[in-house]
Amino acid sequence: MSSGTQQRGGGVPVMVLKEGSQRTTGADARRSNIMAAKVIAEILSTSLGPRGGMDKMLIDAFGDVTITGDGAAILKEMEVQHPAAKLLIEVAKAQDAEVGDGTTTAVVLAGRLLELAEELLDEGIHPTIIIDGYKKAMDYAIQVANEIAQPINVEDKNQLALVAMNSLSSKIVAEARDYLAKIAVDASAIAVEKVGDKYNLDLDWIKIEKKKGQSLFETQLIQGIVLDKEVVHPGMPKRVVNAKIAVLDAPLEIEKPEWTTKISVSSPQQIKAFLEEESNILKSYVDKLAEVGANVVITQKGIDEVAQHYLAKKGIMAVRRVKRSDIEKLAKATGGAKIVTSIKDMRPEDLGTAGLVEERKVGEEKMVFVEQCPPNPRAVTILLRGRGG
Repeated sequence: MSSGTQQRGGGVPVMVLKEGSQRTTGADARRSNIMAAKVIAEILSTSLGPRGGMDKMLIDAFGDVTITGDGAAILKEMEVQHPAAKLLIEVAKAQDAEVGDGTTTAVVLAGRLLELAEELLDEGIHPTIIIDGYKKAMDYAIQVANEIAQPINVEDKNQLALVAMNSLSSKIVAEARDYLAKIAVDASAIAVEKVGDKYNLDLDWIKIEKKKGQSLFETQLIQGIVLDKEVVHPGMPKRVVNAKIAVLDAPLEIEKPEWTTKISVSSPQQIKAFLEEESNILKSYVDKLAEVGANVVITQKGIDEVAQHYLAKKGIMAVRRVKRSDIEKLAKATGGAKIVTSIKDMRPEDLGTAGLVEERKVGEEKMVFVEQCPPNPRAVTILLRGRGG
């Protein structure tokens, strides 16, 4: 009987596993799983440590080369087949998602625990007893960690910077750790909110915008929002001081109907009237924005060329096709602007404010900076620079 096949009473084979599958059980399966996990841990172990930490060169199937000493990056690039090894990689991913550091340590520690468990298994100790022992050891380790831990004052930026520097020491950006740690702490101090006696930091409010070029030391903390977009029309202002910002989730264009339509035209005047009506609708949108006092318009949707023309004539700067997440950050940073879905219902109090909105060239591309936001903006941007590969 071939692997993965069982015989039914009538003699007809029933496929349970696909042809060529192998099935191991008991001690052999445990030994195979432990061996796979140990191999992963050994690969990462040489990249651990302040002095002996070594980078790894990883070459994928397309010949692309990645050089890194970061455990999470190494495991992400590795092509692993063994299910137990994949499980250990999931441990590292969970550590990276939850804490953002310590992935190499978690994997090396797990590998060492499995190595010691293998010795205990060889002595005939049941796996359940080993698991119970490890759980008791974990409880004791947590107790000791709590006893030796030193409390940190979250308002002391120097202490927080030391924590961030320690995490950055093992990363490829270690040369700029002091500089980047300060930026990270300053950004967190702006975005954090105090609720009762507790501090709540939602990392979604810290926007990280990456632009290749310059050095790491050109990285900036912008107390506002940076949009990877450019002003839509050359006739619009590129710099607006004391900006009144309309944040829209509505198009400045005539949207096509969801169903197929046909219009019968019998004269050129009808086409002209049709186009004039479109133009009048777009003009009414722009007039409404100007009426409520907006001098900057930022929308998640599109802006028609005719609307761009009218906006430019009114001296209003406009940016289109901005991501929803950026729209939400912008609303928070500009003093609680309302994200408007119906332009005709817009009011002056729906506008956000900023001391400066400006289009600037960063590297080879243009970006829009919304800066000098009201006090406690709660949403900031880190403009990350680097030479790139």
